[in-house]
Amino acid sequence: MGNTSALGANEEAVRRVAAWIRDSRQTVVLTGSGMSTESGIPDFRSQGGLWARVDPRRVATVEALEANYPEVRDFCRKRIEEIKRNRPHRGHEILAGWEHDGRVRAVATQNIGGFHQIAGSRTVHELHGSLRRFHCRECGRPAAEEEFLDGRPCRHCRGRLRPDVVMFGELLPVDVWDAVVAAMHAADLVLVIGTSLEVYPVNQLPALSQGRRVLINLEPTDQQALFDEVLLGKAGEVLSAIDREM
Repeated sequence: MGNTSALGANEEAVRRVAAWIRDSRQTVVLTGSGMSTESGIPDFRSQGGLWARVDPRRVATVEALEANYPEVRDFCRKRIEEIKRNRPHRGHEILAGWEHDGRVRAVATQNIGGFHQIAGSRTVHELHGSLRRFHCRECGRPAAEEEFLDGRPCRHCRGRLRPDVVMFGELLPVDVWDAVVAAMHAADLVLVIGTSLEVYPVNQLPALSQGRRVLINLEPTDQQALFDEVLLGKAGEVLSAIDREM
């Protein structure tokens, strides 16, 4: 459908995307794990990703919460430590700045580290939840991180605590999904950053927009025909190049 350019190989493509952002009234951003890897957070599905080293059935399913609860907590503890050791990168800050300037309406993210909010983004839809929040499986009331990591029961009903993330086999949160679908329908420009769009149903979202679509990713994907422009490179570097043209 559109053009594919490696960063540095086609400055005109960068200028073109910058112009689209300037002219847009409803830019919506969708980010995946490639946005977080530049902050030091490993991805899940690549050849060297997390699921190549850890069996997700043991630590990331509803069944695991029952059968392997200590192992789930230990896995989450390590992920939380990774998140706390690292910070948002320049790309996160640029997106937050564009929102502040009225150029970005919303960010939808598959990431669970909260880096968009730390960088200053205000309208963030967390499709897969957040590893910075916890709640009781039984009564749904919020819980503190240390309560979950210490293995304490819910202080209200004595139920088992869990992270506020979407496990394998669970549906995405309906309110978040509906908000993102509405944003995509209204968007006249969609920026998809750091995802190969392999996971259903999130991979269906960009096609909901009737506007222009831009993919920023480290590697080519099978979904490139959907996009008007594809910029290959690290998210932070590509966004910085676009920002310089704004």
